[in-house]
Amino acid sequence: MVEILLLQKQAYISEAEIYGDFNMLPLVETLDEIEYEFSAYFFLKAIINGVIIGSVRAYKEGDTCHIGRLVVHPKFQRQGIGTRLICEIESIFNDCKRYEIFTGHKSIRNINLYKKLGYKEFQVKEITPNLQYVYMEKLNDNVKTDIV
Repeated sequence: MVEILLLQKQAYISEAEIYGDFNMLPLVETLDEIEYEFSAYFFLKAIINGVIIGSVRAYKEGDTCHIGRLVVHPKFQRQGIGTRLICEIESIFNDCKRYEIFTGHKSIRNINLYKKLGYKEFQVKEITPNLQYVYMEKLNDNVKTDIV
């Protein structure tokens, strides 16, 4: 847990710089908070030579898989690791009808990655005057919908 928390803090520095906010939740999350999330979320890790270099977490609510906190160590970004983590989460939660993820409105690299993976924007929510969350979803074509 400590490794993922430290990785998260390293990965979110670039996000904090974009928004000019170094108090965003991923940077101030405590060990106790992430320990709770370990009991409520499914965590997936990317490991190279025994070191965690990427992580993502998810949970299922109804027919939706909520994906969050995709992090990749800055030295390993833009190498397809984030894509592989999301694809693996989708595979693990393959019984969900839809996948949902969100990011900040200025996080263009994240938005472009999610679009590349088939996600479409469905909602924008203002969090602060300087931050809006862009919510994106992807429907799972492999899950059959009941027709009544």
